[in-house]
Amino acid sequence: MSETSLKVAIIGFSGLIGKRHTVHVLENASTELVAVIDPSPGAAAIKTTLGVPEATPIFADVAEMLQSSSPVGKPDCAIVCTPPHTHVPISTTLIEAGVHVLVEKPISDTIESGRTLVDLAKKNNVHLLVGHHRRFNPYIVAAKKAVSSGMVGNVLAVSAIWALCKPDPYFDADPALSWRKSRSRGGGVVLTNFVHEADILQHLLGRIVRVHAEEITPQRNMEARQDASHDMAEEGVALTLRFASGTVGTFILSDAAVSPHSFEMGTGENPHIPRVRAGHDGHEAEGDEIDVYRILGTHGTLSVPDLILTSYGAGKERSWNEKLHREKQAIDKDPRVPFERQLDHFIRVVRGQEEPSCTGQAGLEALQVCQAILESIATKKTVDIAE
Repeated sequence: MSETSLKVAIIGFSGLIGKRHTVHVLENASTELVAVIDPSPGAAAIKTTLGVPEATPIFADVAEMLQSSSPVGKPDCAIVCTPPHTHVPISTTLIEAGVHVLVEKPISDTIESGRTLVDLAKKNNVHLLVGHHRRFNPYIVAAKKAVSSGMVGNVLAVSAIWALCKPDPYFDADPALSWRKSRSRGGGVVLTNFVHEADILQHLLGRIVRVHAEEITPQRNMEARQDASHDMAEEGVALTLRFASGTVGTFILSDAAVSPHSFEMGTGENPHIPRVRAGHDGHEAEGDEIDVYRILGTHGTLSVPDLILTSYGAGKERSWNEKLHREKQAIDKDPRVPFERQLDHFIRVVRGQEEPSCTGQAGLEALQVCQAILESIATKKTVDIAE
C-alpha cells in the first residue's frame, strides 16, 4: 500500500473513547478522517467541539456510510468505539466490506461471536486488531523487556490491584450509558476494566489457564439488586490465577473502592483521572509512581509502573541475610500517548509494515479470561480455561 493518507472512519465517536480516537486521527499526518458514525442527537455538536472538519459527514450507522455516494469513498480502516454488545455486528459489516478494523476492547460480549469475527477477518484477509492500548504504554513496554530479558528470573507469582471509585454520572449521566451497569449488555468492572488487565498479564506472563473469583459485596443500586431478576453488573472481585507456565497470581479488582492503586492513577495515562505518586500528600512532583503489579521471580521482584527492580545484585548470594538493592528501570521518552502509539501501529499494520501486536485472537483470549471470571462468580467454583 502507498504512503498516502489512510482514510479512517470512527464509529461511536461521541463516547469517551471515541472522542480520544477522533482527536488522534485528526492530528495524525498519515490519516484522514472521512466519516464519523453516531446516531446520538448530540453528535453534530460534538463533531464541532472536537474540531472535525465541517465537510466530514456524519452517518447514523455503518450501512448508511457504505451505501453513501460520498466523494471520499469507502474508508481503508475503521475504529469501533461502541458498547461491547455491538462490536461484532458492526465489525462484521466493516470486514465484509473489506475495511480493516481496530475494535475497542472487549472484542465482543461472548466467546462464540468473538471467535466468529476472528474467523471472518481471516477469511476476508482483513486486519482485525483489538484496542488494548496499554501494550503501547512505555511502562508496559519496559516491563515486557525486563521480564523477557530474565531480570526477575523465573516468574513465580504476580500480585496486582486495580481499584478506584467511579462516580455515579459514569453510569447515569446519559441513558446511552446504562449498559455500563448491565451484566447482559457487557457492563461491569470485569468486562470493562479487567479485560485490560487480562491482556497485559498474558502479554507479560503468558496464557492464564485457571481462575477463581470471589465477588466483592456491591455498594450501588441496592434496591435494584433486591429484585431476583436484576441485571446489575458486578462491582469487584478477588481473584486467584494460574498461568500455563506455572506462575500463580492474585488480583483485587474494584470500581467502588477509594484507592490510588490503579493503572490510570499510577501512570497518568488517562487525562480525566488525576495521577498519584508515592510522595508526601500525593504531590505529583514527589515520589515514585504508585505500583499496581508486583512480579515476583527467582532473581528479583519488578513492580509496575514504578519499574523498580528489587534484587541482591549480580554475583550476590540469594539469601535473606543479604542486603536487597532497588534499581529503577528506564523507560523511553517518546512523548506520544499510548492511543497515539496504537494508531501509528495500526497504520503500519494496514500498510503491511508491521505484524499486529494485539490481534483478534489475543483479544479473544483476554475475553475468555473475563468470561471464566464471570462464570466463577455465578457458580462459585474454580474455572479451567480451555486453550
